[in-house]
Amino acid sequence: MGLQKKPPFTGQSIVQSFDTFFIIKRLTEKNENFSTVSPFLVEKAITGSVGTVSSTKLMRSGDLLVEVASRKQAQQILKLNSLSTIPISVQPHVTLNSSKGVITCGRLLNLTNEEIAQELGGQGVKDVRRINIRRNGELMPTKHFILTFNTPRLPEYIKAGCVRCSVRPYIPNPLRCFKCQRFGHSKTNCRGTLTCARCAVAGHESTDCTAVEKCVNWDGKHTSFSRSCPKWKVEKEGVATKYKQNISFPEARRLVKAQTPPDGTSYASVVDKSHPVYQTTHCPHCNHVVTMSNPVPSTSKSPEPVTIASSSGTNNKNILPKPSSQTSAVPPDSQDSIGFTVVNRKKKPKLSSKSPSANNSQITADTATKFWKKITTDICFRKN
Repeated sequence: MGLQKKPPFTGQSIVQSFDTFFIIKRLTEKNENFSTVSPFLVEKAITGSVGTVSSTKLMRSGDLLVEVASRKQAQQILKLNSLSTIPISVQPHVTLNSSKGVITCGRLLNLTNEEIAQELGGQGVKDVRRINIRRNGELMPTKHFILTFNTPRLPEYIKAGCVRCSVRPYIPNPLRCFKCQRFGHSKTNCRGTLTCARCAVAGHESTDCTAVEKCVNWDGKHTSFSRSCPKWKVEKEGVATKYKQNISFPEARRLVKAQTPPDGTSYASVVDKSHPVYQTTHCPHCNHVVTMSNPVPSTSKSPEPVTIASSSGTNNKNILPKPSSQTSAVPPDSQDSIGFTVVNRKKKPKLSSKSPSANNSQITADTATKFWKKITTDICFRKN
């Protein structure tokens, strides 16, 4: 037998990674930051120390977030003690240099987290946590694992020995404060007041509360930690958008808010408002039963066509309603009790053959109304 083969085995690869995001803090006795420092000075100092980096951003805290482009720059930036004449401290970013993914593998069900992390360490895995579920008051281990990688981007898959496992993004639940019950911050950084998660009343906790359930974030009849809360679902969608598109939380919230309809507005309510109202009446000329629809109010100047369905089986016609200005100008003797205007038969106007395009361009709403009225009158006279 030959020498025993050492990892990595076939299909595995050792990930040579390095930290790419670093935070530069200013060291002063007056708690000053880089918001008062010239951006030109910052750019020249960083470029002169480590070379051209991928990006440099000023954070809300006033510190600098620097993304390096190579391993050499990562080693050089950790050795910096000052930028120009400004004393600084450099530390790798806590979360941007790693990523979390989920795998599902039944073959790993009987292995411990430490053993799995040791075997997958050559593929960039630095931490393994098993997902447990609670059944009948007891925690039950599952075949789902949350892996923490030492790279900002997740791999498509990993090799657990001879088993290939697909890696999908890990999407955590929305962060909710256990003090004020609001989303977006933790209890440690909360500046609000203590609020009950069950009844939404300030001043006590929800441990011994037996009041009626009420949500702090939605004013609904459910607890503030209920997953059926619409606010919780919106926050969950924002977290999913953040991790899937690799963007910030504020930007993810803006995208979700733009896609979410306003409160009290739904597709069904919009359809009900825009749905026409139908009414049945008798034609004054031929006594046939017709069905008319009242058009939805529109801001357009041209009259909308109204569909008339005859009970005698004739084809439907589109008839333009008579403008109110013209209806008021017609004498009362020429109108019946229903509102139809009696129009005498007139000869069809002859169009000039020399300039047909010019005549067509001069068609107005009045001409169209008279044209459709003539067609309706002709149909009624033919039936009689």
